[in-house]
Amino acid sequence: MIRSDGQPIVGAAAMRAVEQHAIDAGTSVEALMERAGAAVAEAVRRLAGGAPVLMLCGPGNNGGDGYVAARLLKANGLDVRLAALSDPKTEAAKAARDGRDGPVEDFAKLAPDASHGAVLVDALFGTGLTRPLAAETATLLSMLTRHALLAITVDVPSGVDTDSGAILGKAEIAPYALTLALGALKHAHVLQPAAVLCGAVRVLDIGLDATASHDWTLARPKLAQPTPAMHKYSRGLVVVIGGAMPGAAALAASAAMHVGAGYTVLLGAAPDMPHALVQRAWSPEALAATLDGKKPEATAIIVGPGLGKGEDAAEKLEHALASGYPLMIDGDALHRLDAAMFDRIKARDADAPVVLTPHAGEFHAVFGAYTGSKIDAARAAAARSGAIVVFKGPDTVIAYPDGRTRTATQANPWLSTAGTGDVLAGTIGGMLASDAPHPVEAGVWLHAEAARRLGAAFLADDLAVELSKVRGAL
Repeated sequence: MIRSDGQPIVGAAAMRAVEQHAIDAGTSVEALMERAGAAVAEAVRRLAGGAPVLMLCGPGNNGGDGYVAARLLKANGLDVRLAALSDPKTEAAKAARDGRDGPVEDFAKLAPDASHGAVLVDALFGTGLTRPLAAETATLLSMLTRHALLAITVDVPSGVDTDSGAILGKAEIAPYALTLALGALKHAHVLQPAAVLCGAVRVLDIGLDATASHDWTLARPKLAQPTPAMHKYSRGLVVVIGGAMPGAAALAASAAMHVGAGYTVLLGAAPDMPHALVQRAWSPEALAATLDGKKPEATAIIVGPGLGKGEDAAEKLEHALASGYPLMIDGDALHRLDAAMFDRIKARDADAPVVLTPHAGEFHAVFGAYTGSKIDAARAAAARSGAIVVFKGPDTVIAYPDGRTRTATQANPWLSTAGTGDVLAGTIGGMLASDAPHPVEAGVWLHAEAARRLGAAFLADDLAVELSKVRGAL
């Protein structure tokens, strides 16, 4: 079983193409099913601890994987009870069912507590389901899942859309403890609301190659430690442009300092800040003087946190964009972006990227409503704006203008508190001013890891401080 970080993500159509490539290369559907079933059986065997298994099989190839797994688990001495939703409808699934000894019960006739004391394995529906589960099927499955000693689903939870992560229909779906992704991660494993239903997600290697995908999950960054030759400016200069709400800009500045920036300047006022923070009154001249002679590869500007909607907000964004330095745009500044600014961003030097960090409301305000998955929406926004778009949320997606995306796996829900977005802006700004090879990805990962370490009921101020420990541990 492979952990989900740093893994490719594919949609239903892409997964079918990957499977077809293997078939064209000489691997039969039956052989792929045998591999998948064997991988599921081995994972379940290791986790069951000798407990009985209730295997639920659907009519498609996902059900076929379940038949194979049930046969192998029984051969390994486990007590396996198998129930089917209906007869198999594919030739490979029929062959898998016929290759198994023992009775096949009717799923609809199972008692709601039939899974009590057993490991439940849901192999009803996998990748590609497009219609809601029948109400009675969803209700019974939910009750069986809740009663199980351990609930495992094969590939994706039955009843969710593989590509968008949406729940199909209005039926309640009980969460699983573990999802066994066959061959590669799917969008439903990382996008809400499906992701929270998946529990822990592990990829099972069944000999398929999905590495050509443009979509991957976020991986732990590889960041170098400072060398003796470094000084405060080579460590990174971060300039935060303040505004009407000084607390937000202060949080961004604090995050930049705690994530390792060598020199942080706040152009604005913020009380009770560390003496290491340089504070100057805002003016275009102060910005120019701060940037004078500084290397673009070791400098970043942050504008937006606490900017407000005053008359000088547009001026501040304009000067930040005109500077030609790497730029982090968040909060109020996002609402001032337009098509002309997108054209200017696209015309920028590749060494001076612009990063946009909208939450859902800001995303809709800047880019409009979208259909399809959050990954596709972020990708389209990056192409349209020419910026790196960090579409924030419990399933944060980083999208690059060239079409690549990186999605962070389930975030700490305690991040849903005021100021954590400002901390993210400062974290990414600090990484933009550093020598990190993938600075935006590093910033998002560091922010999430700090939240994971803090656990629960923390303040955004705590999050900024925790970044020092996270950065130091890499």
